[in-house]
Amino acid sequence: MRLVFAGTPQTALPPLRALLDSPRHEVVAVVTRPDAQSGRGRKVHPSPVAELAEAAGIEVLRPVKAGDPEFLARLKELDPDCCPVVAYGALLPQSALDIPRRGWINLHFSLLPAWRGAAPVQHAVLHGDPITGAATFQIVKELDAGPVYGVVTEEIRPADTSGELLARLAESGAGLLAATLDGVEDGTLEARPQPAEGVSYAPKIEVTDARVDWSAPAMRVDRLVRACTPSPGAWTEFRGARLKLGPVRPVPDPSAEITGLGALAPGEIAVAKDIVLVGTASHPVRLGEVQPQGKRQMTAGEWARGVRPSAADRLA
Repeated sequence: MRLVFAGTPQTALPPLRALLDSPRHEVVAVVTRPDAQSGRGRKVHPSPVAELAEAAGIEVLRPVKAGDPEFLARLKELDPDCCPVVAYGALLPQSALDIPRRGWINLHFSLLPAWRGAAPVQHAVLHGDPITGAATFQIVKELDAGPVYGVVTEEIRPADTSGELLARLAESGAGLLAATLDGVEDGTLEARPQPAEGVSYAPKIEVTDARVDWSAPAMRVDRLVRACTPSPGAWTEFRGARLKLGPVRPVPDPSAEITGLGALAPGEIAVAKDIVLVGTASHPVRLGEVQPQGKRQMTAGEWARGVRPSAADRLA
């Protein structure tokens, strides 16, 4: 089939590579978000999908909105049979959905109808789901509600960050998307409506949502930090300045980490050599990597040696 692939971030690269390598399909163009500022220098860079497409000699379309008349006209000229989508990052109006003969097929990183929306992997980690996966479905006007072609499942490991889990799903999902398009072309695969029960939503997790509440149990703190790693990044405050947190480790027996240590109040800090524990509503957590505001990332031990927290200091 003639394909126009829509996607933007690094996550979309394994599926795009799978389709570029497919002997059965031809990717004639990609659609991606406009070039954006990134990095410390805030320089303007193309999206990862744009970079891969340009390296492969494929046309790149960067509409500000997917309903722009110029974009719709070019999409019609390209005459795609189908438009596969992976993390494109913008709404597709009906005028765009109507163009490809076999519609737009989305690779979504959840087991639909669970976690419809922008951040399915983050919410699966945040809520402690044991299993997640990826699904291919036909895009319709309602958010992530179209009929499903196929799924793959993936165990969520106890220490998984959303970034690690998403990387695995992007690889397994790449095979699922390619197989789905093969089945659609053959006429051997039929999409089935999503069940009405079990619908949940996964809105984007904002920076304000990523602030750690030390009055929550250690399990909740652990899940929040892992869900927000790498983006938007979990954080707390120390002496009025922001401190970004990497994954933490719950410590049910703090005396095994620091000899003689008793209970810690929420946000209270205990330090011994390279070990930094912080109290929660249940047992403490051990800090891993941290990044003080305006400084480089470092181990918690390095940070503690520099700031020398007093008995009165708290993370808040």
